[in-house]
Amino acid sequence: MYLQRSVAISPRCSLSESLHRVGGARRRWASCRSQSSLFAYSARPSPIVLKTDSTIDPSKPKNLDASSSASRSGPYNATCHPSGTAGVMGASSTSSLRFLEKFVCWSTRDGEEAPPFIICSDPLIKKELLSSGHQLTSDSSIALGKLRQKRLFLEQSGACCIIMPCQFLHAWHDEISQGCSVPFLHIGDCVAKELKAANLKPVEYGSNVRVGVLATNDTLATKCYLDKLESQGFEVLCSDKASMEHTVLPSVDAFRKGDVEGARNLLRVSLQVLLVRAVNTVILASDDLVGILPDDDPLLKRCIDPLDALVREAIVCARTPRP
Repeated sequence: MYLQRSVAISPRCSLSESLHRVGGARRRWASCRSQSSLFAYSARPSPIVLKTDSTIDPSKPKNLDASSSASRSGPYNATCHPSGTAGVMGASSTSSLRFLEKFVCWSTRDGEEAPPFIICSDPLIKKELLSSGHQLTSDSSIALGKLRQKRLFLEQSGACCIIMPCQFLHAWHDEISQGCSVPFLHIGDCVAKELKAANLKPVEYGSNVRVGVLATNDTLATKCYLDKLESQGFEVLCSDKASMEHTVLPSVDAFRKGDVEGARNLLRVSLQVLLVRAVNTVILASDDLVGILPDDDPLLKRCIDPLDALVREAIVCARTPRP
């Protein structure tokens, strides 16, 4: 049964003191104990130093002050905040938390209050979609129906835009967003928009600007990025079958088994295979590939974490004045 209620979470929820490596940066995970996976939260967290990639933002990380927090209880009223409310749909706790950390940190670095957000997450849906193998089966139809219900919940809760941090879900973006009454951000559009604005020059004279897409699933790469990038004039290169079988997938598998060094070496080979083909940059088109390489690895300077573009677009969307 789909639970349609929103629980206000105080910024003083319990914080896990363990440090995890996600996206190549050390972070603290906020673990808010709640009986519901749906919650509204617009206040700043307890003081946590959040670090972002210097290639994305050269400014120093901020120590966010919890004294200015404005925790809410009872029904959430979006009209009491100067920004619109961002609606976040998740099917992966890791990608949802990475998104929210960056969303809060980057939107408050100039002393402004973070835009409010509502999150609706259900990791079980990803398993249901994975079992379908990207085919429209009865199981996937049920899972997509659940996602549309969550999207409707966010719309009815006052969200001014909808964001899905999990790259995997964007393979079904069209089906989930159908009939949506507010902007529903697509991660491929956000990345293509920023690459176009960067006015990149070809690595090889006389060729088009080439963008590499490193994914763990060819269907995901095609649906999420290929058409979006080609429509902006980019030439898109993906890993071939041999690289996928011998380096990309084994890298993810090794990382999951705790063989960090082996995973890093395999991922470096995967990236080099694309870079020698004169690509300007490589999109890490899978949440499983983010966080394998260390912060100081030179190859990361040639890579893009798509979540960064999605966060920036979400902040702009949430702060766009509305009638």
